Amino acid sequence: MKFLRFKNKADSLNEDREIKSAFLDDEGKVIELEGNILDYFNKDVKFILDNMVSSHSLDDIEILSPTEPSKIVCIGLNYKDHAKELNLELPKSPVIFIKPSTTVNRTDNIIIYPKVSKQIDYEGELAVVIGKKTKQVSKEEADDYIFGYTIINDVTARDFTLGDGQWTRGKSCDGFAPIGPYIETDLDPLNQNIITKVNGEIKQNSNTSQMIFSPQEIISYVSETMTLNPGDVIATGTPPGVGPMDADSIVEVTIENIGTLKNYLIKE
Repeated sequence: MKFLRFKNKADSLNEDREIKSAFLDDEGKVIELEGNILDYFNKDVKFILDNMVSSHSLDDIEILSPTEPSKIVCIGLNYKDHAKELNLELPKSPVIFIKPSTTVNRTDNIIIYPKVSKQIDYEGELAVVIGKKTKQVSKEEADDYIFGYTIINDVTARDFTLGDGQWTRGKSCDGFAPIGPYIETDLDPLNQNIITKVNGEIKQNSNTSQMIFSPQEIISYVSETMTLNPGDVIATGTPPGVGPMDADSIVEVTIENIGTLKNYLIKE
C-alpha cells in the first residue's frame, strides 16, 4: 500500500490547507485518512478502511514529504557497482552520517543551489521509514520496525565535502533531502530498479540487489548505538553515476514500485 501526506493546493476550490494523511488506491485516487500517517504502521486493511474520510484527485493536492523525521541516517558506499566504479574495496561495516531535519524537502518542489557552492550533485537512493522506536534490534527483527520504503535524493554540495574534509556542511544545506512521493509498505527492498535522470538524461541506472548491506543489516547496525524514532529515515546509499547538476536542472529519481521523486534546482 502507498501512503502519503498532502495538503490541498492553494488554487484548489477546497480552502482547507491542513496537512492530511492518505493512501493511494488502485485507481490513482488519494483516499484521505483520519490522524497521522504513523498511526497506520502495521495496521490491517479493516482498520485503514474504517478510518477513511474522503477521496481526492492527485491534480488537486500538493504531495508533502511522507514523514517528518527527527533525523536522516545516511549510508555511504553501499552499492557494489558504485565501489567498482570508484575502484574501492567493499566496506566491512556501514559508513554512516546524518542529515538534519532542516534538509527535508518534498517532491515537485525546488532545491536551492546555494550561492556559496560551485558544485551540487544528485544521489538517488532507496530510503527506509521507521515505524516505531528502534534500539538494539537484530537484523532478523528489523522488518518488525519498518513502516515502509520511499525515495530520497541525498543532494550534496560536493565542493564543501571535498574542501572541508568531512561531509556535514555539504550534506546539510536547507532542502537537500527531497523525500517521497509515497511510502510503499509492500516492497522487496533488494530487487528494485533505481534510475536517476537529469533533464531527461539517465545518469544512474542500477538495482537495489547491488546493495552491500541490506536495510535490515543497516537498521541493526545503526540501532546498536542510536535510537531511531518513528518517522526517521535511513537513506541506504547511492548507486554509480553520481554527478553534478547545473542550476535550472530537473532531477528525477525513480524506484520501481514506489514512484518518481521530481525536483527543480534553482540558483539562490
